[in-house]
Amino acid sequence: MSLKSLLGLSMLLGASLARDVPSNVQNFYKSIKGKGECSSTLATGFYSSDEGENSFSYCGDHLEDAQVIYIQGTNGKFANMDIDCDGTQGSSADDGRCGNSGDTQSVTSFADTVKGYGSGVKDLDANIHPYVVFGNVGSKKGYKTFDPQEHGIEPLSVMTVVCGDKLIYGVWGDENGDDGDKSVVGEASISLATACYGKSMNGNNGHGEDDVLYIAFTGGDAVPGKKANWAAKNYNDFESSIKDMGDKLIQRIKA
Repeated sequence: MSLKSLLGLSMLLGASLARDVPSNVQNFYKSIKGKGECSSTLATGFYSSDEGENSFSYCGDHLEDAQVIYIQGTNGKFANMDIDCDGTQGSSADDGRCGNSGDTQSVTSFADTVKGYGSGVKDLDANIHPYVVFGNVGSKKGYKTFDPQEHGIEPLSVMTVVCGDKLIYGVWGDENGDDGDKSVVGEASISLATACYGKSMNGNNGHGEDDVLYIAFTGGDAVPGKKANWAAKNYNDFESSIKDMGDKLIQRIKA
């Protein structure tokens, strides 16, 4: 293949990593940012970073009208994007950037569900599957918890992430545990982070600005199940398998 063809292919693949934010989602982002903070908190007292304030919440302001839950701080902040490298390790999609992570776990929260789809995949692969770390579990004293399932969010359901001027579809694939000092929010797999911000993302370097909007959708119609390409060998192939469902789900957002 000629160099020109390779460059063209590279640009095509890069372009497929993300899409423009539709006007209704743009308006939703601007509306809740302008409001400043959540009115109907489902759980609050979380940190976006260890050095910041515990002013972040799982927000239910649009749980009734749009059937969504999202993360919001105060003063118009959303959350940052730390990098998660949990799950299957050492696949052909692993380019080594997760090697900088000091807290990688070999399993994600819903590995059994993934395995149950019968695709031959035993767990999520952070280098392939764009997943969001959503919800907080643990028993440590003073540790804030939140279970999205209590409010209708189902494991491995499609989520939407607005990062900069891009919209990414992913799945709810993991939860924040109490292995750290604080209850934090704002984390996604390295493949999702790369789609948002490029290959500068690695296991120890995420996106520090609190401007990332994570949106989860309630109900069984947000779960791709066996229809998703869990056995995909790269991010593009998996994300494209949930695109149609994501496009349908964001139509709930009317703001």
